[in-house]
Amino acid sequence: MSRRRFLIPVFLVAALAAPAGAAAEPAATQGAAATGGSPAATTSSQRVPKAVVKIKIGRLQKGRAKIMSKVPAVGTLKPFAPRQLVRVDYFLNGRRVATKKARVRKGKGDYGVFRTRIRLRKGGKYAVAARYRGRLGADRTVRKSWKVRYPSLSRGECGRVVKGFKKGLREMGYIAGRGSCFKGKTARGVLAYRKANGMTRNFQAGKRVVKRVFARRGGYRLRHPKGGDHVEANLDKQVLVFAKRGRATHIYPISSGTSATPTVTGHYRFHRTEPGYNNLGMYYSWYFIGGYAIHGYKSVPNHPASHGCLRTFIADQPEIFNRIDHGESIYVY
Repeated sequence: MSRRRFLIPVFLVAALAAPAGAAAEPAATQGAAATGGSPAATTSSQRVPKAVVKIKIGRLQKGRAKIMSKVPAVGTLKPFAPRQLVRVDYFLNGRRVATKKARVRKGKGDYGVFRTRIRLRKGGKYAVAARYRGRLGADRTVRKSWKVRYPSLSRGECGRVVKGFKKGLREMGYIAGRGSCFKGKTARGVLAYRKANGMTRNFQAGKRVVKRVFARRGGYRLRHPKGGDHVEANLDKQVLVFAKRGRATHIYPISSGTSATPTVTGHYRFHRTEPGYNNLGMYYSWYFIGGYAIHGYKSVPNHPASHGCLRTFIADQPEIFNRIDHGESIYVY
């Protein structure tokens, strides 16, 4: 009888222990099935979610933005995570011109947002693309492109566009003056640009001229690029060109001799000066052969009109006078 009393508690313990172990195994199995894999795989997937980065361009009108304006690039990163950066690349005519790193900030829902911008200082076709590489994985966008629109400019206008336009003229060697206003020197630079490029000879900076200048198209090609520091007078184009180190640095509009009193052509050297006005109305004259000189004059039409000299605008001549040295070469052609 004592033996039976010993066996009963053993069987009861075994019976009570069995359901607990059986219940634990299905629970683990159900949890794995609900997540589509093992618990370890689920944790790993949550640590590295897939990143999605998108970007769009703002302030466009029919796919174009005004020259010298600031164009924003606004993007999103999903999901959001703190302390993330997105690389934004800008391109001009297919060549990367700027790279910026944008910090991702919290947006609506599970999105992060970022923003950068670029100033359109030169003409051409622009594009932008964004790339993310971080603990969320990696993603990148395709390039989003846009074109530039250009205004006409006229004397008296001021602003960023005028300032950028004048910089473009100067970089190609044409006179333009400083500051952000379209003044007389800028107008004469436009005239020189038009003459050098075979365009209608006037002081107007229409949309076509503005577009070409911002794209740095229309620079002057020297006839004597290996002639050292010298001056060239192009009678066909009616421009006076100062050359230094193989490039045109200052280009002025002129008026040369008429067909009845033509300007001599050839290679000469400056040999005599005559400051101020003389009795013929010639202003600050530099002579290069005989009585032929570069000088300022009250009348400088857009065609040959002198008695053989190279006429310049009165406002330009003091500057021209000071740029020339005794013995310096001038090529007239």
